Amino acid sequence: MPYKTVIEPSKFSLSLNLRELWEFRELLWTLTYRDFRVKYAQTAIGFAWAFINPIFSILILSFVFGTIAKVGTGNSDVPHLLYTTAGMCGWTYFSAVLAGAGGSIIGAQGMVKKIYFPRLVIPLSKALTAFIDLMIVLFIIVILMVYYGIPPKSTLIYLPFFLLIAIIAGLTGGIWMSALTVRFRDFVHITPLLLRVGMYATPIAFPASSVPEKYQLLFYLNPMAGVVEGVRWSIIGGTPPNSYAYISFAIICVFFVLGTFYFNQVQRKMADII
Repeated sequence: MPYKTVIEPSKFSLSLNLRELWEFRELLWTLTYRDFRVKYAQTAIGFAWAFINPIFSILILSFVFGTIAKVGTGNSDVPHLLYTTAGMCGWTYFSAVLAGAGGSIIGAQGMVKKIYFPRLVIPLSKALTAFIDLMIVLFIIVILMVYYGIPPKSTLIYLPFFLLIAIIAGLTGGIWMSALTVRFRDFVHITPLLLRVGMYATPIAFPASSVPEKYQLLFYLNPMAGVVEGVRWSIIGGTPPNSYAYISFAIICVFFVLGTFYFNQVQRKMADII
């Protein structure tokens, strides 16, 4: 009697089904490599765009907040350009994953309709590709610290923790956007708008302490506020994130759990919806 393979939906909707993801790891690596190749294919300067984009954003933010608005950094030993770059480090990964994962499943609809695989592989491939952007910003930070003669701080030991929170935030945003875009195509247009507003509403080029006390709680409802402050503090030292930062971390954890649940619900019908 021939064997039959029966695919059943997971009974536990909050599970990421890591075992199944591991079984499809080769597909994940293939999609990640394809995303990297396609991103810079047929461009005149190729991989150089990976440096130009963050450098351009850093220069604009530093000029607007440091030169025009003359916003202080709260740390007189740190030039505003380095301060902004350290803040961009916490934001870069999140924005790269969110931008890439938004329409990722719709872009792969031909594959989604034809074969079975855990749909989470698609936004995860965007999350892996985004590590390149993160590493580039970290490289720029090292160059600036050498240029300005600023030695590493003892707070650097906390960097892995805050980077982990940033990665979880990126995964959370990617999971949410990839699932929401399948049902509501409006998010294809909403995502770039959210990223533009979020870049100025997040303390990348200004300290969170400059926000009036009565707005601090509301300000830290932005999940990336605490992440950016934490990553920057671990790199250049200064004033550590205040207690409101833990609100941002808690929001990220809650949305990660809810996003996993929502994605598992949507992925059962993805092939029919798209």
